[in-house]
Amino acid sequence: MSHIVQIQTEIRDPEAVAAACRRLNLPQPVHGTTELYSASATGYAVRLPDWHYPVVCDTSTGQIHYDNYKGHWGKQQELDKFLQAYAVEKARIEARKHGHTVTEQTLGDGSIKVIVQVAGGAA
Repeated sequence: MSHIVQIQTEIRDPEAVAAACRRLNLPQPVHGTTELYSASATGYAVRLPDWHYPVVCDTSTGQIHYDNYKGHWGKQQELDKFLQAYAVEKARIEARKHGHTVTEQTLGDGSIKVIVQVAGGAA
């Protein structure tokens, strides 16, 4: 029996943040306080392609902080790719902790179908 799940992503797992960066060939995140345009944020700083300022993932609250000046300082699609990669990597990490097998398939619209084969049972 299969189940369709929608995920609203909160960024809480530093391991999944690092895995998402590896998946997207981004520099590894750096923990600390990072200056954005008019503020600073503390968490894991992720450098997205062609963004003026990093995205800062506050794993204690699950929130992300960034300033892309409504797309002028960084394309929203790069952030969306990172959030998608984080969600997939977090699902993989959690499934594997429980002994499940994970496969994935990239669909024509760019979304990723994650299939979790439950150990000893049906997906």
